[in-house]
Amino acid sequence: MIGTGFMGRVHSHAWQSVSSFFDLPRRVEPTIVCGRDQAKTVAFAEQWRWPSSTVESSRLLVDEPIDLVDLVTPNHLHAEHALAALEAGKHVACEKPLAGTLADARVMAEAACLHPRQRTFVWFNYRRCPAIALAHRLVNEKRLGRIFHLRATYLQDWGGQETPHSWRFQADVAGSGAHGDLNAHLVDLARFITGDEIVEVNGAIEAMFIKTRRRDGNVKHRRSTVDDAVLFLARFSRGIIASFEATRLATGNRNRNSIEINGEKGSLRFDFERMNELQWWDQTLDPEVQGWSSIHCTHATHPYVRSYWPPGHGLGYEHTFINQAADMVGVLARRKPLVPLADFEDAYQTQRVLECAIQAARNRCAVKMSEIQ
Repeated sequence: MIGTGFMGRVHSHAWQSVSSFFDLPRRVEPTIVCGRDQAKTVAFAEQWRWPSSTVESSRLLVDEPIDLVDLVTPNHLHAEHALAALEAGKHVACEKPLAGTLADARVMAEAACLHPRQRTFVWFNYRRCPAIALAHRLVNEKRLGRIFHLRATYLQDWGGQETPHSWRFQADVAGSGAHGDLNAHLVDLARFITGDEIVEVNGAIEAMFIKTRRRDGNVKHRRSTVDDAVLFLARFSRGIIASFEATRLATGNRNRNSIEINGEKGSLRFDFERMNELQWWDQTLDPEVQGWSSIHCTHATHPYVRSYWPPGHGLGYEHTFINQAADMVGVLARRKPLVPLADFEDAYQTQRVLECAIQAARNRCAVKMSEIQ
């Protein structure tokens, strides 16, 4: 694994835990972790039980026993490490968004095509909430019928003036702010659940509210160069109209990743702050018994749940990563994943939508996806 920040902790936990919950076709052995600071990397390895550590990423690429390289670095480094790993014959798992820029994302997708023996994965972990996986199944089974509307919001409130500067507020490192960090998840979920593709962004707004941020432990401030919020409207190929909103300044919303889909036969809605529930409206019922019902997605028949606890004992954020780790290991053993996984090409298509929205916001016009390559 390359990277030792917040996502490094999450991924480490997943790799250490996945064999305890799932009957896997291949053995999982966390082997070596790579970071930038030697002392911090050694401490990280000790805490998260990595047998070895290094500050030289090349060590991961020349080590023959390593099958998979997991990338949890800042976004601008994804392409560099992914291309090197593919060239070295390794499978690659990469955090989202796929890259800091659309150009880098395109190069990564093209490189994956040139190395068909190597599998690529992108950590769109919310696909692996049992409730979201169930939503995907219900739509795939045509339980909603024709879909009319989709509205998706990802609201967080940690990005206020008191938040110190970090790489996430540097455009040359992160690529974007709330847009790439949060809208990437929304676009992926919308494409994943509906099985449809966005063809046009009809309107968008990009906003930066906090212009400068203090450096941690320092009174001096540094300029922020990323968006704090991005909203846009979109149309899908089969006529679905959709709205997307991502912000880090929605006070009172800690991690409100939510999506609602309205169809001719029913509707569903999901809110990650209540991640074990899926709200469902069945339009085919008699009007006197129609109403929103809450499906508590903790039964063994719900996706992934049989690997964990008895009904009613909910899962958490970390389990979405464990679920994805299990599916990735299965794919590497030629087993079909429980829920489809995003690869570099899939994540590139999501990044094209993000770029389309930014172009629409900055040029104040509608932009067709065919214009974004």
